[in-house]
Amino acid sequence: MIADNLHIVYRVYGTGAGKGGATAALNRIIRRRPATGVREVHAVKGVSFTACRGESIGLIGSNGSGKSTLLKAVAGLLPAESGKVYTHGQPSLLGVNAAMMNDLTGEKNVVLGGLAMGMSREQIRERYDGIVDFSGIQEKGDFISLPMRTYSSGMAARLRFSIAAAKDHDVLMIDEALATGDRAFQKRSEARIRELRQEAGTVFLVSHNNKSIRDTCTRVLWLEKGELVMDGPTEEVVAAYEAHQ
Repeated sequence: MIADNLHIVYRVYGTGAGKGGATAALNRIIRRRPATGVREVHAVKGVSFTACRGESIGLIGSNGSGKSTLLKAVAGLLPAESGKVYTHGQPSLLGVNAAMMNDLTGEKNVVLGGLAMGMSREQIRERYDGIVDFSGIQEKGDFISLPMRTYSSGMAARLRFSIAAAKDHDVLMIDEALATGDRAFQKRSEARIRELRQEAGTVFLVSHNNKSIRDTCTRVLWLEKGELVMDGPTEEVVAAYEAHQ
């Protein structure tokens, strides 16, 4: 895939006092009045890079540096203000976040998440036990039969990752998934990422855990304030980033 001089701009409307509510917005639409107090946030600024199949690429940078925004743009979830993203195949941003429903059981969410990623019901049935075992959510009880609203945030994140990782992806983008769970789950996740890479997919990983980046990624992009500071081999870029902090 290729990102070519990519710019992403968020626009926040109605930032003036008393003008940001839903009722005020509806009134502006009905009366056809232009929004006032528009604030622009230039989240990604002229980022360019090429990612080849089989690469595992880490994204690092301080909070608010544009890492997650860049992934959403690559996944096609955010429009570019200018510049282009070219991908071969279908990018997936951890695959199933939008499809998960808290009032459904974990079991039903496995099915729903698999369908959302384009898997057939037969494929989901074949991989179901592996997904549940990989997530580890059954280690302390029969949680797979409970609604997801009863899960801790870590359990829910592990199940989402397990569903997404069950499918072979052309481009898989993972945002902080390896920050959840114990070290055993992190090791399973890292091993699965390496498998996805070897199966000719491309993996992007956002993480504040530099050890996970070192263990998993062959290359790193370092972003600060929306700009690409450095792009190169993992150890070289992570070392420079740590020296900068």
